[in-house]
Amino acid sequence: MLRQNRTRRGDLKWLKRQARTDRRITLALLAGVAAAWVRQLPWEVLGGAEPLLGLSVALLLVSGFAWLNAACLVTRTLRARRDPVEELRWVSRIRRGKEWAFWAAGAYGAWHLLQFVTALLLLR
Repeated sequence: MLRQNRTRRGDLKWLKRQARTDRRITLALLAGVAAAWVRQLPWEVLGGAEPLLGLSVALLLVSGFAWLNAACLVTRTLRARRDPVEELRWVSRIRRGKEWAFWAAGAYGAWHLLQFVTALLLLR
């Protein structure tokens, strides 16, 4: 029984350590995506690109939605945890936040690729 408790405590410590690393990764991704939005967003619509405008807006909305979900989950992890169940919820929120942050970065990357392909097609 005592050995099991030590193992569980060790697993919980490892999960918490991994969650702290995941939270740093998530915050870096969120900051990077936000900085990329500010720097890369075209504030003018290119002429002749109307058919791709809907897809472009959809990708930006997906990226924004995922970014907001990740930010919400990460901010919910700032409170102090009291018992092991709350600590496991904390770990779970951080992992889900990291997944949403990667979705935000992926949607932004897809949007950026779409802008590149659109620019290539318009140069023809």
